[in-house]
Formats: sequence, C-alpha cells, structure tokens
Amino acid sequence: MEVDALPIWWSVLFIGVSSLVMKLLNKFWFEPRRIRTVLSKQGIRGPPPTFLLGNVSEMQKIQSALINNTHEALDSHRHLNHNWLPFVFPHIYEWAKEYGPIFMYSTGVNHHLYVSDPELLMEIKQNNSLNLGKPPYLGKPLQPLLGDGLIRSNGEKWAVQRNLLAPEFFLAKVKGMVGVMVESTTSMINTWDCRILESKSGIVDMEVDDELKTLSADIISRACFGSSHSFGNQILEKIAQMVDILGKPSLLYGFLDFSWVLPNKKLWNLRKEVDFMLLKLVRDRQVKRQSGAATENDLLQMLLDIASTNTTDIPTRRREAFILDNCRTIYFASSVATSLTASWTLVLLSQHPEWQDRIRAEIVEVCGGPDKLHHCLRNPDVLRKFKVLTMVIQESMRLYASAVLLVRAALENVKLGNLDVPKGTIIQVCSATLHRDPENWGPDADEFKPERFANGISNACKHPQAYVPFGFGHRVCIGQTFAITQLKIELSLILSKFAFSLSPNYRHAPSHKMLLMPKHGIRLLVKPVQAG
Repeated sequence: MEVDALPIWWSVLFIGVSSLVMKLLNKFWFEPRRIRTVLSKQGIRGPPPTFLLGNVSEMQKIQSALINNTHEALDSHRHLNHNWLPFVFPHIYEWAKEYGPIFMYSTGVNHHLYVSDPELLMEIKQNNSLNLGKPPYLGKPLQPLLGDGLIRSNGEKWAVQRNLLAPEFFLAKVKGMVGVMVESTTSMINTWDCRILESKSGIVDMEVDDELKTLSADIISRACFGSSHSFGNQILEKIAQMVDILGKPSLLYGFLDFSWVLPNKKLWNLRKEVDFMLLKLVRDRQVKRQSGAATENDLLQMLLDIASTNTTDIPTRRREAFILDNCRTIYFASSVATSLTASWTLVLLSQHPEWQDRIRAEIVEVCGGPDKLHHCLRNPDVLRKFKVLTMVIQESMRLYASAVLLVRAALENVKLGNLDVPKGTIIQVCSATLHRDPENWGPDADEFKPERFANGISNACKHPQAYVPFGFGHRVCIGQTFAITQLKIELSLILSKFAFSLSPNYRHAPSHKMLLMPKHGIRLLVKPVQAG
C-alpha cells in the first residue's frame, strides 16, 4: 500500500517551525518576562521594556539628546568636568535618578540588574560561587580577542586558569620585574629629552597616551614574554585595532548581535596575525629550551611548562589555545589598561601642578633627589614609601577607572543578601557611579583631591567596598600588584624629569570602548622640570 508522502513532510515542517517559534518566544518573551517578574516582586523597578528591543530605543533617545553638547560641557575654558558619567552613560545617570541605586532594564533579550547600593555590592563581592560569571552575550563577540582565556571563561575552566596564572602576579614575582620597568621607562624618557632639545621653545606638545601605550607594551613584552620592544608594539597595535572594532554599544550592552551569522572578517584576520606572532615567540622559546640554552623564568615559560605537563588540568587538545588566549588577554589587560590609567593621571596632574611638586618633593625625601631615583627604585620596597604618589594614583583611578562597566551573569539562581537573583540576570555595576557618590565620598566627590586617601582606602569614604578600580569579588584583576608597581615606577621617573600642563589642542572627551578611553587622545605640553 503506497503512503502519501506529502502530509508527512507537512507534519515535519510544522513541527520544526513550531519548535523554532517556541524557542524564539522563550528567548525573546518568556525568559525576559520571568526575570523581570521575579525582580519586580521584590520591589525592583525600572523603565518598561518593549518587545524585542527592551529599552534600547529609550537609551538611544537619551544619548542623542546629549551628542552636540558633550564636549562643551566637559571642557569649559580649561576647567575639566570630571563627572563624565552623564555624558558617557546618560541612560544610567537618568534612570538612577528616577529609580534609585538598584533598578532593572533590558537590551533586547538581556535583562540587566543595575547595582550601586554599597550593601548589595558587598553581598556580590563576598559571593565566591562559580554561578556568578561573565555574561554569555559577551562570549562570541570577544572570542577573537580573548579566546577562552581568564577574562572570558566561566566555571571550572575559569577557576583552573586563575589558580595557574595568579601566582605569576604575586608581589614576589613582580619585584623581579622592577628592573625591566625602570629600563623601559628610562629609554622613553631619553627619547623625550631628545625631542625637547630639538624643539626651539624647550616645550613639546605631545600625545602622551600613545607614548604610554608603547611603554606598557614594551614592559609587558620584556617582563612577561622576554620579547623585544618592536614585537610588543606590533602586538599592541593589532590589539588596539581589535578593541576599536569590539567597543560598540551592541556588544557592551548585549543588543541584538549577528556576529555568529556574519563574523567580522577584519577582526578574525587581526586575531590570526596576532596568533602568528605569538606562535613564533612560542616556537623560538621551545627551540631554545630543547637546545639546552638557558631560558627566562617568565610568564611565557610558565605557560609553556603548564602546556607540556601531563598532570595539568588543561586538556591536551586545548594547550596551545590556552597559551595563545592568555597571551592575548595579558597584553590587552596589562598594556592597554595600565597605560590608560597613567595617561588620565597626567591629565589630572596637568591641572594640579601643586601635586606634581609634592610628588617631586617626596622623591627627594625618600631617595635623596631625582638623580638617585633610578638606583633607589631598584629596591622594590622603596615604592611603599611613596605615600603622596600612591594617593594620586588612587584618586586618579577613582575618577578615571579603566574598567567602567563591571558585569556578572547569574548562571544559576543566586541569593545575594535578601535578594533572589534569577538565572539569566546580568548584574551590572558602574564604577563611575560608585566612585562619585556624594553620600559615600562627600560633597567634593567630583573633584580631584588625593588627600582623601591619606589614611588609606578604608578611611577615604564611608563604604570602602564601593572603591572598585580593579573589579571586585573573586574575579578581581589578578594583575593589580603589577599595575600599581608599574604606575609608581613610570610616574615617579617621568615626573622627576618633566612638568606637564594641558595642551591648547587637548579636547576632554572620555568615551567608553571596552575601557575608558580619550576620544581625541591626550595632548599635553611637556617641559623639563628645571625649566620652571
């Protein structure tokens, strides 16, 4: 008996379409509605979302209203406005005024729980569960840059990598990198000296953020990978291009993203170029070791040792990827973020020459004078005596923290104090909001006042847990000791030789592209200290 195939195919098609429709409805309607219902029952409010877009249209409307006035508002007659939050994240600023320190909003299928309440933040910081991780929506887009390295991974994969990498950035290891930091910074200073000598006025108008990026790339290349200055610059240049491509609102907020359908060809080509260079570094090191020659005891060697050890928790098929992913991650986190902090610090000091003088006076007090500073810095313990410099760095990171949006995803249902956070919620913390809360920092929260840190972070404000320049909780940045050491060495050496003021060509426009970056660069006037 012959069976009519047509009804069967129609049935298969109907089932397939119905399944797809149900998946889409669950992703775009039922799941976001479930999260919103759980949070709203606990008193959490926020702007009402629309189907598919959530609050994206409202965010764009708020942003567009500010575009024409941002520069004038932030830079008025050389009096810089350090409260850039209303211009960089106007939706956060407006909704926080309306809904308070805890509110919810949506970007497409992603539901965000915004937190700037110090008590709830403490609960988040104390939660060491692996159920709080990186949001899945950041996974695919960040793959070319970070791979499955420490920043992007979750769960046991993250825990294994952190346990392996963190010891390489402990103080004992960082002390061994001080010599490289001093030598690299001195080399840059010599270059600046030559430029000033060649100038007729003895003053150079310099784009210092580019100079400091190059310096950071040199330090990380030499200290962690035993490679050359030019190699670090080439890697940094390609990573900077990747960051520029990735730093879009559609990525940072989890708007509808189609990169899985149409991957960015330029981004993946840059990834291939970076990996080609890193693999050459790896192969050269392996050949050197096989020949019996002495090898550096650095981060790269540690990664190679892990990859060649049978007892490691990294699967054999992933060991090469483990090396490359974490090399890219460390270049991004160490060179880009640290150079940005140094750049913003010099902007602040350019407005406050009295703090430049105080740092120089401290160098004389601690080391006996700028001519003895190089020798003095060879003793890493001396850095702890730079109290004024430490205060300046801490205040700079308060006003211009590189990592502005700190996000966690509830990978399962999570209990934070009295709050039940449903699975799938994106917990969002904005360091700029926490660092400018007048209830915590006082009425001068928007002003540059390093003296607030005179007695340490714990006494600088009412809620020290709200100071998060390196993130928070068990995913806090493992490289913070390295970064602070590098900043102290760079800034002490630079300020002992040069004085800074704002260039007439400087345009104050902080912008957010994964990190807090100067939209138009940082141009400063640089002159020798002895020139007055």
